[in-house]
Amino acid sequence: MSQMSQNSKSPKGKTATITSYLFFFLGTIIALFMNMEDRHEFARFHIRQSFGLHFIFIAFSPLASGFDNWMISFSLYLFYTVLWFYGFINAVTNKTQPIPILGNFFQKLFKVL
Repeated sequence: MSQMSQNSKSPKGKTATITSYLFFFLGTIIALFMNMEDRHEFARFHIRQSFGLHFIFIAFSPLASGFDNWMISFSLYLFYTVLWFYGFINAVTNKTQPIPILGNFFQKLFKVL
């Protein structure tokens, strides 16, 4: 019985939300298709967050790896991991709080998702 009451409190589209953070970019694409018909706002919020986070990581990885200093690459991985974890925890705990630094930018930039 407690499991049913817990499910009724979770926002619609939570499965798509969690999927968007998992499996890197593929998870975000799967989540887009999962949320295509219903277009739940909670899921759309987190899909934009995870899409932007994965996109930034992919865009800056070649640049960071081009430097001889391993600290630059490590910093990018650490930055990505911390922001990913923050976004994932917000998704699991049903919060629509943007990730620090880039979250509000992602919401504006990827409004169509």
